Amino acid sequence: MGVMDGKRGLIMGVANERSIAWGIAKALADAGAELAFSYQGEAFGKRLEPLAASVSSDILVDVDVTDEASLDALFDTLAQKWGQLDFVVHAIAFSDKAELGGRFVDTSRENFRASLDISCFSFVDVARRAEPLMTEGGALITLTYMGSNRVQPNYNVMGVAKAALESAVRYLANDMGPGGIRVNAISPGPMKTLAGAAISGSRATYRTTEKNAPLRSNATLEAVGGTAVYLCSDAGACTTGEIIRVDGGYHILGMMQQENL
Repeated sequence: MGVMDGKRGLIMGVANERSIAWGIAKALADAGAELAFSYQGEAFGKRLEPLAASVSSDILVDVDVTDEASLDALFDTLAQKWGQLDFVVHAIAFSDKAELGGRFVDTSRENFRASLDISCFSFVDVARRAEPLMTEGGALITLTYMGSNRVQPNYNVMGVAKAALESAVRYLANDMGPGGIRVNAISPGPMKTLAGAAISGSRATYRTTEKNAPLRSNATLEAVGGTAVYLCSDAGACTTGEIIRVDGGYHILGMMQQENL
């Protein structure tokens, strides 16, 4: 018996087998959960198909989170096929790669709006639609990063978007708590993903974290996946409004380790 047996959930944002979303999906499936997936565009759909098949999922829906009708269609599909939902994993973020470098002050209005819309508001929009399907309570999870509260070179507007997302987690947790719905975020350290590669200097960030984190390691897909299983399972029944860090302890540091000075 898996701790997620009998539970059904939506995974949003799998780009490939190295995605954090995929690490979470695989861990949930291994624990017994039944999964549905959303993706955006034909290219991502083709990458997702074999991964979804490997966890026995046949619900794959093409979704644009900036399109209200597209989101409505996704949740209509889940309502028709399942009728009820236990968890949602939101692993969606965006910023113009050209602006993930240089100075934050040079962020364009257009990219600021798009980054906040896709990286933060989409989670609120998804939560609103998921709530009616979570008739027996449930769990909503999103992904953040420490650039939300500390300046990270080249993270720029994404740091502001993640700060807004973390605040949204707390407000959503309060709104949805009476219905037994928990809302949390996982904050991994830097990871070698498609999204991470878009950030200028990501390799240096990865090496620095690995050398200086108290555990002398970066986060793994397995560790992030295990955290998600906890949050979505009955073991996480009293955890909500939290930002859970899975970064080898890097966030506690005030400076580099002595051997690296």
